[in-house]
Amino acid sequence: MANKLAVMLGAGNVGRGFLGQLFSESGYEVVFVDVDEPLIAALKARGGYTIRLVDADGAIRDSAEEVTVSPVWALHAREVDAVAGALAGADIAATAVGVRALPHIAPLVAAGVVRRAERRGERPAGGNPLNVIVCENMPDAAATFRRMVGAHVPEADQAYFLAHVGFVDTVIARMAPPPTPEMRARDPSLIMVEPYKELPVDGAAFVGRIPKIVGMEPCANFGFYVARKLHIHNAGHALLGYLGYVRGHAFGYQALADGVIHLLLERAMTEAQAGIVHEYGADAVRLEAHVADLLRRFGNRALGDTVFRLARDPLRKLGPRDRLVGAARLAEKAGVVPEALSWGIAGGYRFDSPEDPLAVALQRRIVEEGFDAVIADVSGIAAEEPLGVLVRERYERLSAVRTWGCSLHPLGREKGAEVCDGALGGGVGVG
Repeated sequence: MANKLAVMLGAGNVGRGFLGQLFSESGYEVVFVDVDEPLIAALKARGGYTIRLVDADGAIRDSAEEVTVSPVWALHAREVDAVAGALAGADIAATAVGVRALPHIAPLVAAGVVRRAERRGERPAGGNPLNVIVCENMPDAAATFRRMVGAHVPEADQAYFLAHVGFVDTVIARMAPPPTPEMRARDPSLIMVEPYKELPVDGAAFVGRIPKIVGMEPCANFGFYVARKLHIHNAGHALLGYLGYVRGHAFGYQALADGVIHLLLERAMTEAQAGIVHEYGADAVRLEAHVADLLRRFGNRALGDTVFRLARDPLRKLGPRDRLVGAARLAEKAGVVPEALSWGIAGGYRFDSPEDPLAVALQRRIVEEGFDAVIADVSGIAAEEPLGVLVRERYERLSAVRTWGCSLHPLGREKGAEVCDGALGGGVGVG
């Protein structure tokens, strides 16, 4: 039995599919906190679960590596006293619940802080700091969650909270799509992920000694890693999702194999790369190698990542500081016109899936308020500025036809190739 304890708030794709594995391999017993009752029951009954690692080789093979994660336990989020007790005795904690759920778990963490404060003189709980790794896909996630938790900590315990609890930003780059209904029917705890195993964290945010955790890399220039994930990885996924939806693809790997989309994706990532190099003084050669690896990983058919998952929640993903618009702004600062990125932004405003209530709400706003007013409010893009002109022009082209009817280059990877004569205005190279 492990003698160190990690509390993982959220037992989904990231919590179970990544952090749980890293904590377990580092010698921690992992307590998951979630609201998924069948999953909680399965974790309690087995005391562990299976991760299936599938690489970007195009298919699931019988030889796909499986990893057993144990010992683990699970609690329902409504078991406030039990969760607070687990946090009181924890050596490390993490969240991976989704941005909208953070306000709901903040009181749980605050209850754990109060319990630790009551045990100030005891070890390992009250005498050691508690660092919470915040694995949420939003800017300044750790600072935001610190404020949420702090609002629930009594005044008498505020000094303890500030001195003994750290909130640490990270970027999650392992791809772990939600299990299919068929997978859940066979085993609610099984999860399929790629082998990628790097966890950059903000080294300056820890309180006390930084723990040694497999795959975790404390970084000094953490802003670069955030930008790399958000404006290259996430932006690339969003472009695949939005343009893949317009082209009628079901899966991300199908969108990647589409010659027009592939070429736009490569160029969008190049534009974002230029912006990041300019903003953070990053090593351009290393960043280019990272982009090449991402393009390979995006083609992982075995993960079955859907276009819908990549595209959903456009109101958030089209935000001024978020993946696509933020990348375009960085490119502009570097003197690069975001020709390809503007196609992705326009595609986001064309995403009208009836299965996504937020997409439906966005489309309603466009009808009621007009496109120019909506992009100004949602994305901070003025209609008359260069980016606004580009996005509107592309939005109108995408609105004219459901799919682009044209003859495609087989792969669309030749930089000078006119892969789509006419549909994109004489080839994607013109923007």
